Amino acid sequence: MIFGSGRFFALICASLVSGSRVLAQSDEIQVYTGELESPGKANLTSHANYTPNGRTIAEFPGGVVPERSLNGAFEWAYGVNQWFEAGTYLPVYTLTRDRKLQLDGVKLRTLFALPHAESRSFFYGVNFELSFNSRRWDETRNSGEIRPIIGARRDGWELIVNPILDTSFDGLGNLEFAPCVRLAYNPSPGLALAIEHYADFGPLEHGDRGEQQEHNLFAVADFARTHFDLETGIGFGLTKASDNLILKTIFAHRF
Repeated sequence: MIFGSGRFFALICASLVSGSRVLAQSDEIQVYTGELESPGKANLTSHANYTPNGRTIAEFPGGVVPERSLNGAFEWAYGVNQWFEAGTYLPVYTLTRDRKLQLDGVKLRTLFALPHAESRSFFYGVNFELSFNSRRWDETRNSGEIRPIIGARRDGWELIVNPILDTSFDGLGNLEFAPCVRLAYNPSPGLALAIEHYADFGPLEHGDRGEQQEHNLFAVADFARTHFDLETGIGFGLTKASDNLILKTIFAHRF
């Protein structure tokens, strides 16, 4: 059974209630599709996000200034079986606006999903992440993410929603709702054109006011080949709390 690993899920949920909201730079701007690496196979995905026009003040003293910084990660993944993929982000990094390279931390990831989600008309899954952060990246040394995946496709179109919950392990009321959604059209098997929306509404308990919420809209193109995938996108901030312009690339190589 796909989610028979209920003990793991229960452990994650229990840890959420142990224990202020802290925002962090994004090392990964991506809507998860539920696609899994083949059992016994591995892949490496390089994430890189550059902010040519954004906020000029860090979220906290000593943090990363978004404008003219490059943030990303090297994501390693391994297909354990048809419904389970394990991975790690090693390292998470930043090239700051003054051209200094800093290592921001490490993340562990487990993805459970319906087998062969990429070829189904309806699919679902859930991804868990545990982060170990440097003080320059996040005021919270440990943080986590629960990312449900719900999607449907028909006649070359697909709609995928990730209603993400972020946590600093400081209580259920402080769970942060940061959903993302992707609407894509596939004119051919190796090409997808998409619109993606990334939001941060703040803590579930009270939420943020409109001007404090983050909303970014991306135009994205995906190119799929036999041994690699390439995704490029340009994003525009829709609120004062968002960066004005963000460029992203995601390059995945299958071994």
